Amino acid sequence: MTGHNYRDVILEQHVQLFWGAMFAEFLFMDDNARPNHANIVDECLQPEDITRMDWPAYSPNLNPIEHVWDMLSRRIAARQPPPTCLLELWRTLLDEWCNISQDQTDNLILSMTRRCKACIASSERHTPY
Repeated sequence: MTGHNYRDVILEQHVQLFWGAMFAEFLFMDDNARPNHANIVDECLQPEDITRMDWPAYSPNLNPIEHVWDMLSRRIAARQPPPTCLLELWRTLLDEWCNISQDQTDNLILSMTRRCKACIASSERHTPY
């Protein structure tokens, strides 16, 4: 992922649309990955006046999507037989993605307050999340 890809695929196709629908209630959460903080990304966000959440340097584990990726990875690893080619892997990914319940996703999102408090309390050291 590059700053250009991040801007073109994530920001312009998704983030700006959500921001447009929510305005003042919108707080953008990304992590400290290098592409997320490239100058081209900052230049894209500034004119839209999109506010970014302050993100602790060593806490990418707060992002709920990381837990969804982990869930997806574990489900695929448990498949018997495992996917043997890219097409099978793609189909398996789609199948398992659809099997992640909305409740599981909602619970991850609703846990954000608890995750943030734990991170603050740990002074940016390891948290149980």
